[in-house]
Amino acid sequence: MASELNQNQLQLAGDLEIEMMTDLYKKMTNSCHKKCVIPRYKDAELTKAESVCIDRCVAKYMDVHDRIGKQLASMTVQQQSGVDVDPSKIVGSY
Repeated sequence: MASELNQNQLQLAGDLEIEMMTDLYKKMTNSCHKKCVIPRYKDAELTKAESVCIDRCVAKYMDVHDRIGKQLASMTVQQQSGVDVDPSKIVGSY
């Protein structure tokens, strides 16, 4: 019974992770496309400037996502250990 529960929890966690990564990819794609690609398409391929913009946008998006994840993990550890977390210090740490 306990192993069955663990299997269900692992499956649920895996499904949730896939859903979150899909959402991240979708938001990143929409955001970087809106920012970097000119709405009127002249060519079938991206221009050099568009490609560079998209590369930078994706790198920044992933960097911020990574920083937020680390900060949330740190807050969780602090809360579990009973340390009070000051929200104003979290925002300023970036």
